[in-house]
Amino acid sequence: MMDAYRKGWALRYLREAKAELEAARKMPYMAPSMVLEAIRKARNAIYYSLGEPAFIENIIREVAQQTQTVKDPVLRCLMEIEMMVQQMAQLGDVDGRQAIKKADALVQLASDIVATMTGEKVED
Repeated sequence: MMDAYRKGWALRYLREAKAELEAARKMPYMAPSMVLEAIRKARNAIYYSLGEPAFIENIIREVAQQTQTVKDPVLRCLMEIEMMVQQMAQLGDVDGRQAIKKADALVQLASDIVATMTGEKVED
């Protein structure tokens, strides 16, 4: 059961991620920074919906240091999201359309996870 605090933050981060993504579509010259913020906020929405974000970040950091393959599908998904965030942050100015497409997929994934965990759907 999710407490009201985490639920509130998950929903807030998801709304903000969607707003950042929409702004990136409307202002292509600002797209790289807005897309990066959108994926960070989508990631945070997922973390809050799954548990304590600091705890999840620590687990991901520890697993990333291991050389063996991650078998747990949820953990593997979280690792891929983190890699996506890191890649986008390092690349900086990237192809706007491609970055928006990736961010849109992540925001949709975050929407599905948050809706499942909170029982609430965030409208666009």
